Amino acid sequence: MHADVDLRGRDFLREADFTAAELDWLIALAGRLKADRAAGAEQQRLVGRVIALIFEKTSTRTRCAFEVAAYHQGAQVTFLDPGSSQMGHKESAADTAAVLAGMYDAIQFRGSAQATVDELAAAADVPVYNGLTDQWHPTQMLADFLTMQEHSGGAPWADVSLAFVGDARNNMGNSMLVMSAIMGADVRIVAPRSLWPAEDVQQLARERAERSGARILLTEDPLEGVVGARFVHTDVWVSMGEPPEVWDSRVELLRPYRVDAALMTATGRSDAAFMHCLPAYHDPRTAVGRQAAVRYGLSDGLEVADEVFSSAASLVFGQAHNRMHTIKALMVATLAG
Repeated sequence: MHADVDLRGRDFLREADFTAAELDWLIALAGRLKADRAAGAEQQRLVGRVIALIFEKTSTRTRCAFEVAAYHQGAQVTFLDPGSSQMGHKESAADTAAVLAGMYDAIQFRGSAQATVDELAAAADVPVYNGLTDQWHPTQMLADFLTMQEHSGGAPWADVSLAFVGDARNNMGNSMLVMSAIMGADVRIVAPRSLWPAEDVQQLARERAERSGARILLTEDPLEGVVGARFVHTDVWVSMGEPPEVWDSRVELLRPYRVDAALMTATGRSDAAFMHCLPAYHDPRTAVGRQAAVRYGLSDGLEVADEVFSSAASLVFGQAHNRMHTIKALMVATLAG
């Protein structure tokens, strides 16, 4: 813990805007708030606060986490989707921010362009939170690192090893690499070279690793990447709406990176745990899962086999629940007086 950390009024746009001490403090605060909630001892610190939630992209966990966290703390929220906001159509992000900042105590944005959330933050004099963009997913990182801390017995980050397997050139791969570098963890990006984080993201991670002592490995070899890893992370391979030819080429490219029981065994650890930010295509009970079963013969899951997803090694639902606890910590840290 770092008693001198003060995040009041701060934006939360990307992990690299924060120090390891500040991120550790947020994770520790989330743990305390989670314990207070479980003990029936939670104190409301955000009574009278109102938060605007702008969703350009659909969401289950992010929306629910922000709404429930706010309600627990006595705050209120307004949900704005593309059908109920003029942002990007008749009004710029900057103008929208200027309007909302005069009515709300904070603004959350979940959408495509990082430039949009940056523009909101530049124009608003209240905290702006990045609920997800194509480049970064910082609120997910808080939940993931709280989950790993809980399941590693509070070990120092230098003793925590994690592998991100699959399509790593997206927001999850970027954020996992950079957050791990900031915190000083042992992080491996396990993916085809064409799906590694961009070079500027790699360089940022290397710079932060020089300060923290983090160990970074980028490899195309799944076995090299996961050996010794305590936590194995993955994410979906293809986004909804992409054409069939993208699906075909992506699935063919990533088949060797599918997280199945053999890959988990390859960690060499009996305590290896599986993590996924969700939604996951692990069985044929979804439209995507059925497509994968018919088109690719993957009836037991796409990026992760159901034998792993539904196993005792899977932390995915506790990880999802931790979205609420860490987002609550973020709002308390930036808004509570």
